[in-house]
Amino acid sequence: MDLDLLDDLLARSGEPSFRAAQVWEWTARGAGSYDQMTNLPVALRELLQRELPLSSLAVEREARARDGTEKALFSTGDGRPVEAVLMRYRDGRRSLCLSSQSGCPLTCTFCATGQMRFGRNLTASEILDQALHFRRVEAVDHAVFMGMGEPLLNLDAVLEACERLPAIGVTHRRTAISTVGWIPGIERMTREGPPLRLALSLHAADEALRSELMPVNDRYPLPDVLDACRDWAAARHQRVFVEYLMLDGVNDRYEQALALAHVLEPHATFKVNLIPHNPTDSDLRGSTRAATDAFKTVLEEHGVPATVRLTRGREIDAACGQLAARA
Repeated sequence: MDLDLLDDLLARSGEPSFRAAQVWEWTARGAGSYDQMTNLPVALRELLQRELPLSSLAVEREARARDGTEKALFSTGDGRPVEAVLMRYRDGRRSLCLSSQSGCPLTCTFCATGQMRFGRNLTASEILDQALHFRRVEAVDHAVFMGMGEPLLNLDAVLEACERLPAIGVTHRRTAISTVGWIPGIERMTREGPPLRLALSLHAADEALRSELMPVNDRYPLPDVLDACRDWAAARHQRVFVEYLMLDGVNDRYEQALALAHVLEPHATFKVNLIPHNPTDSDLRGSTRAATDAFKTVLEEHGVPATVRLTRGREIDAACGQLAARA
């Protein structure tokens, strides 16, 4: 819900300030209506029902994949599209993929979100309402800001939302923010905010190729980005996760694995997640499993820990890089 509007409504109605905490506690626990908030006076529940929607987002469409992944398409009050995903894993984890913007202004060539029209930054309430939508379905325990948008371009709202995620069931240590390498945001996360995890969308160790895939590299070159990540890791005493999308014939050769191992010094600071490419409207194709395994072996032989990420929700366009607010 819009927490600012909640505070304003309670103040105008002469309600004591602790009522806001009561409403939030019920909401964070997955309440689906004001009627469930039994420690609120009936008159107040009726007022809230009339004056304040339980969510600042309207659900437009939902889809579920065979692997249990669920995707929801929302619209904001001013009609902006937003998508979020719930990923279910066999070990019991329930992980949210949250969006920080409607669309994205950074136009990475491999990402469907980057090819759609950019709308605007989301408010902290709009970010939280993505999480609360799935919390009403079941308990959740992890979150990643890897949905629509560059989180560090909307860091005030992202951090405000992250401060409330533990009440929903997602601790700071289980919350990751993914960035293309927006250095001012990385520097700010080094100095302030809760102990969140940091993930860097890298995808090429070669400067020219990275700029081709990710135009933001012209503004913030990879060596400078990695220096900012090292500073963050030293200050936060955490490892940086590196996201590397495996693209057939583009960035998956032996010498490119060597180059990646070379730039990720010291190796204890980084861990690489190799990401299978998920189909979008681009002409790019994913690497074969053999090429991905060979790339992983080279990294590990040179001291860089690496894993191959599981793909979730590909059939409903809910996997990494596929969110584009379409059927």
